[in-house]
Amino acid sequence: MASATSPKPFDIAIIGGGISGLTLAIALLQHNIPLTIYESAHTFGEIGAGVAFGPNAALAMKLISPKIHDAFEKCKTANQWPSQAGSWFTARVGDARKADKDGLVREGKKVGDALFDVHFGSDRGRGGVYRAHFLDELVKEIPEGVAKFGKKLVNMSRVEDGSGDVECHFADGTKARHNAVIGCDGIKSATREWLLGKDDPAAKAVFSGKYAYRGLIPMDDAVNLLGEEVARNSQMFFGYHGHLLTFPIEKGKTMNVVAFNSCPEWKNPQWVITTSKEDMNADYASWGPHVQKIIRAMQKPDIWALFYHLPCSTFYKGRICLLGDAAHATTPHQGAGAGMCLEDSLIMSVLLKEATSLEDVERAFKAYDEVRRPRSQKNVVTSLEAGTLYDFELEGDDLDKIEPNFRGRMKWIWDIDLDEEIERAKKIYHGGAAKI
Repeated sequence: MASATSPKPFDIAIIGGGISGLTLAIALLQHNIPLTIYESAHTFGEIGAGVAFGPNAALAMKLISPKIHDAFEKCKTANQWPSQAGSWFTARVGDARKADKDGLVREGKKVGDALFDVHFGSDRGRGGVYRAHFLDELVKEIPEGVAKFGKKLVNMSRVEDGSGDVECHFADGTKARHNAVIGCDGIKSATREWLLGKDDPAAKAVFSGKYAYRGLIPMDDAVNLLGEEVARNSQMFFGYHGHLLTFPIEKGKTMNVVAFNSCPEWKNPQWVITTSKEDMNADYASWGPHVQKIIRAMQKPDIWALFYHLPCSTFYKGRICLLGDAAHATTPHQGAGAGMCLEDSLIMSVLLKEATSLEDVERAFKAYDEVRRPRSQKNVVTSLEAGTLYDFELEGDDLDKIEPNFRGRMKWIWDIDLDEEIERAKKIYHGGAAKI
């Protein structure tokens, strides 16, 4: 519900109605900021299955709005065993080629055995949600008339009257004028391409060298295949040039599976393609029984090519700004992409709450860029690295090197002091020096 104060003297176009766009809209509406969401589809909707939120993301939700955190709590699923509540993933070797002549991958450990756990180390809250269900809950908080559908952005132009306003051009031939634009239009962002320029290498996403099979297995079937402990809690199986994740979603009714593989290039113009079970099984023919059981249980396999954004020099230009995946699309290997989007929405909403004029909006965008760009782009870079770690490409197959790397690599993401980040952003906005 918007505050009782007068509306802000500026209006915002939010391009894109996914998780980033909706969380930002909910945040801004609280501060009585006039806005319109432009969504290219004819209804709100998300593709994909599970999305993970770490402790930083849960805290960001609380700080943005109780409504967003309530939606998360309603949808979230975590590890099903209380003894595993604090574990992000249990690490295992899934690839049988790692075993020695005695069948061991480490002293006393065989292929598929639990090696170690990576713990969150924070009780701020965390868990996974089914994307579509979480989006459905967020949509309930968007007032009637705020969103316009079937509006695919194709171009933008500055209004030639000296106002600095922006005109959005849509594929259906319509236009819309706004004081400012925030692009939440995802990894294929038209806003990003316009802002950076088509010739900038960072304007469009690039292939990461990885693709993934995604699938769902009913939990009862997963338990029969793998046993209670493996099926009902988050697992990661390492291998050569690939790894496999499983984790519970839909309140434990379903096991989500993401199976990764490496390839040097992606030639298909489509990023999601169907494949045969035979080809998928062949990718894991040298793996152990746990992984082979999981792969064989997956139906209707799709391959998702994994793309990401190269670091860019700015997230804003004038009164146009990028947020969420449009700003820093990442690979999923650290499970932190969605959390970074929520942190973006938090900082952006805090700054725009401070703004009282059109000049202030650009100042808010500048402060947002200074605070958010280094951290979110660091996640993109380190997530790429994480994928190579799990695939025996960074430290090789040396588990004594992989374990400390894996255990420690998420601390800087999960343990962020968001109250301090808010104060730092406000200080930059009000003209103070940034805290190093």
